[in-house]
Amino acid sequence: MFLNKKVKRVLDVEKAEEDFEERMEDVELEKRDRPAMIIAAFIVFVPALLLVIGFFVFVIWLFFGRFV
Repeated sequence: MFLNKKVKRVLDVEKAEEDFEERMEDVELEKRDRPAMIIAAFIVFVPALLLVIGFFVFVIWLFFGRFV
């Protein structure tokens, strides 16, 4: 199997999390890393959230708004 290592990693989540924690113990965040991660999260999640809200508004409009 070509992807045997990846399949094992996906199936054994606890071991993968332990390995990740061990690798990240020595890594320290720099001063500007936390704001950068927050800005990146906003860039990713706000458009997705707007699409979901827009979809629900469109469905509500289809059911109720067209007849007014």
